[in-house]
Amino acid sequence: MPTQTLLLIAVVYFAVFTQSLTGFGSGLIAMAILPELLGMQVAAPLVALMCGTLEFVLLVRYRSALKLAAVWRLIIASIVGVPLGIYAVARLNEEIILTGLGVVLAGYALYALFNLKLPQLNHPAWAYGAGFLGGLLGGAYNTNGPPVIIYGSCRKWEPAEFKGNLQGFFIINSLLVITSHAVSRHLTPTVWHDYLLILPAFVIGVLAGVRVDRYLNPLIFRKIVLVLLVLMGLRMIFL
Repeated sequence: MPTQTLLLIAVVYFAVFTQSLTGFGSGLIAMAILPELLGMQVAAPLVALMCGTLEFVLLVRYRSALKLAAVWRLIIASIVGVPLGIYAVARLNEEIILTGLGVVLAGYALYALFNLKLPQLNHPAWAYGAGFLGGLLGGAYNTNGPPVIIYGSCRKWEPAEFKGNLQGFFIINSLLVITSHAVSRHLTPTVWHDYLLILPAFVIGVLAGVRVDRYLNPLIFRKIVLVLLVLMGLRMIFL
């Protein structure tokens, strides 16, 4: 099996395992590595398909904790942001795109590692702002999580509610991203070939993450992942 294929399978497994265990991270991890491995034009729609499939599976698991009243403003605002993000990626130089992605990865990971305390956000405008940024980053990089995770932290969501609300937002956002890629004709035969190729690793990653969740401390694992994201983000920015 070619080295590139092995790396693709390994990255997808680790990305899916991480989100199954912690509730976030598949897009961040996959987009930290796959653009340089496959090129942005293949990586972006492929990761969108992967994330959409994963978020559907996890939403079934956490559906009882989802509160639509907490995320509907985020979803509405993301509808505007997603096509703008995809439009920007299709027209910008790939080096600029990768540098921007590095900034997003390193910036969010540093925020999460240092557990920065932000004020509680009560005004509805913050939800629209976070949703728009999430949609923009989701369309551009499949990294819709950081603005919404920060917003949820500022809203003091409980852990179970946090996972349920995130998956509710992510699944709608991913459907918008996938639809936009389809309309833009980015879902090429190469993308579908790679998607079918990664499905076994995807299934194993979900099952492993759900099973290990009972034994492994998700907080420790999350910190390890965040350190890796900082390093990968800095590498994208400076190399």
